[in-house]
Amino acid sequence: MTLVPLPAFADNYIWMLQDGSNAIVVDPGDAQPVFDALARDKLQLAAILVTHHHPDHTGGVAALHAATGAPVFGPARERIPEPFKPLSHGDSAEVLGLRFSVIDVPGHTAGHIAYFLPASAGRAPLLFCGDTLFSGGCGRLFEGTPAQMLASLDALAALPGDTRVCCAHEYTLANLRFARAVEPGNADLTQYSARCESLRAQGQPTLPSQLATERRINPFLRSREATVLRAVREHAELSADAAEADVFAALRQWKNDFR
Repeated sequence: MTLVPLPAFADNYIWMLQDGSNAIVVDPGDAQPVFDALARDKLQLAAILVTHHHPDHTGGVAALHAATGAPVFGPARERIPEPFKPLSHGDSAEVLGLRFSVIDVPGHTAGHIAYFLPASAGRAPLLFCGDTLFSGGCGRLFEGTPAQMLASLDALAALPGDTRVCCAHEYTLANLRFARAVEPGNADLTQYSARCESLRAQGQPTLPSQLATERRINPFLRSREATVLRAVREHAELSADAAEADVFAALRQWKNDFR
């Protein structure tokens, strides 16, 4: 299976997995990039996976389903274009001999899910996490609570370190600018930032990231680390005994306000 990010809109990626004959796409907010890729590579669309209900992730679903008949999988607790197979934590989507495990990751939206594909012969694990986890960042809390998002990120951070993190947006450089403000002394972060800046200068995507890297550089996976705790407490004037969810909420608000 070949993993391909299809650019859409200003900064979205529609992820495609294809084997030379058939393809799976994730979060097709726009149908046209998918139609173009299917035609260019002479592929049949086998399935559509959706992580959450926002239009930039679902806008192309109806057209793709109507044109190809490909089944649609999506979160059980959100409104997804019908017909679709509703999925919740512990369920799986089986397509082309691949078994995607479903993880509930509320926070960005109330019913957001992620899809995890375990490692197989010669292939590292894959995580399609929508707008929950970004490289160097996390999604805004539109419908969920800080405690929910913290728990969701904990669940994703517990996956194998070699997991390829397939985020839905090219937000990496902006996220890393904020991360350096939080942890200016993080050498791993400095090195990763330089690598990502080089990739973008060449017109290349920074994604997929790797989960082991995110654990070292992403402040939203590091909100319990001493350096991040200290920075958030100083910035938000939190007490030393502030709850973990309150620290996370203050970190997310700092990012919201960051320029």
